[in-house]
Amino acid sequence: MVNTVPAKISIIVPVYNVENYLAKCLDSLMNQTLSSIEVVIVNDGSKDTSEKIIQEYAKAFPDKIKAYNKENGGLSDARNFGIDHATAEYIGFVDSDDYVTADMFEEMLALAEKHGAEMVICNIQKVDESGNITQKLKQLPNMSEKIDLEKNFSVFSDLSYFACNKLFRKELFTQKRFKKAVHFEDIQLIPQLLLECKTLAQTQKFHYQYLERTDSITKTHTEKGLDILRAVEDVESAFEKSQYSSKEKELKNFQILEGVYTFLAYLAYVKDKKTFYEMSNQLGVFIKKRNLKIKDILNYTRFGRNYILYLPLKKKIFYLLYFAGQKKLIRKLI
Repeated sequence: MVNTVPAKISIIVPVYNVENYLAKCLDSLMNQTLSSIEVVIVNDGSKDTSEKIIQEYAKAFPDKIKAYNKENGGLSDARNFGIDHATAEYIGFVDSDDYVTADMFEEMLALAEKHGAEMVICNIQKVDESGNITQKLKQLPNMSEKIDLEKNFSVFSDLSYFACNKLFRKELFTQKRFKKAVHFEDIQLIPQLLLECKTLAQTQKFHYQYLERTDSITKTHTEKGLDILRAVEDVESAFEKSQYSSKEKELKNFQILEGVYTFLAYLAYVKDKKTFYEMSNQLGVFIKKRNLKIKDILNYTRFGRNYILYLPLKKKIFYLLYFAGQKKLIRKLI
């Protein structure tokens, strides 16, 4: 008998050729301590056995799973499809090769309702294919459980803009969707959603388990990284029209974190020499257009402490050599 209790949370799971990981992901969602959930699975044209796995789970859990099959359109398109078919008051996103703790959505819903928050955040753990923790990513370690954005707008330039470790009030998506056919769609959209919020909430628990797949670590970095700069430009346009448009310091810090440091972290793995220099030139244009000074970039603070000082040594050396104009030396190190 299908459960008729309305879902409080719609969890959207885009699926594309993840037959080796999908069951673990879906098990973690079927084992949630919060029963009032619907899991909207969007098979985005998988060519492996993912659809078979989805149908097995849909048959076993008809009260929780809504399964859809569509032509391949990419991650953004699949997520947008899921949003269109979500019925709950809150929306979460889980990538189909990742998994979550059993009480993730129960705690995050409780925080949303307790504080009237439009967005709730949890910490992330990176794990390898054996389940070993490789890195812990704290999101807002210097903030309280309830965050009034007007009073604590440094969050805008401190936050990591993953979609998957957050719970969103559905109304945030009334006029917003993930941009299709781009990379770094989270950086493009999630800051725009945050600009619509007044109250955030967070838990310091590491609920989200982000799988670092062996095949993804070795992927080639290309000019697609320029989508980071385009994402920042889209956020800047939304910022100008937002309720926080007067907070220029935080916008500048966002430009530095995402437009400079996130972009450079990607650029560090671009092997092709010509592409490296072309992308580097685009970064130079980005920095000059916004009148960002090297001093401001080096003095950028996150969570109340200097960003570059607390980076791993390899990253620190790369950034310092780059800002010192030693691109030829960097190319020898890549």
